[in-house]
Amino acid sequence: MSTVTDPIADFLARVRNGTRAQKPEVLVPYSKVKAELARILKDEGYISDYSIDTSAAHPRIKITNKIVNRSSAIAGLRRVSRPGLRRYVGADEIPRVLGGMGLAILSTSRGVLSGREARKQKVGGELLAYVW
Repeated sequence: MSTVTDPIADFLARVRNGTRAQKPEVLVPYSKVKAELARILKDEGYISDYSIDTSAAHPRIKITNKIVNRSSAIAGLRRVSRPGLRRYVGADEIPRVLGGMGLAILSTSRGVLSGREARKQKVGGELLAYVW
């Protein structure tokens, strides 16, 4: 069995591949951080739903893609901070993705938050990914 050195990048790659192939569902290995990423994607309207499937030997997250006008609601995903180069931002340095049309996801001291929520709570942290 191979080990994944960057599980968040693996999560984003699986979601990206599923949306580009217009798959209705994507299965991702479960972790707390990945479940929080899926929760943020659902709250912001990028995916229809997600659920944690514990029936298999290893728990998985089942992500239901949101299809709008025969295309996915997710146009792109990009990993920002990675194991080789971590990127941290302060509360006043949180970037706006596509002029506010996209989403920045941060790992803060108050949990995994969207850029909008982190700005509202005035907390900074590790900049995990951009979604648009």
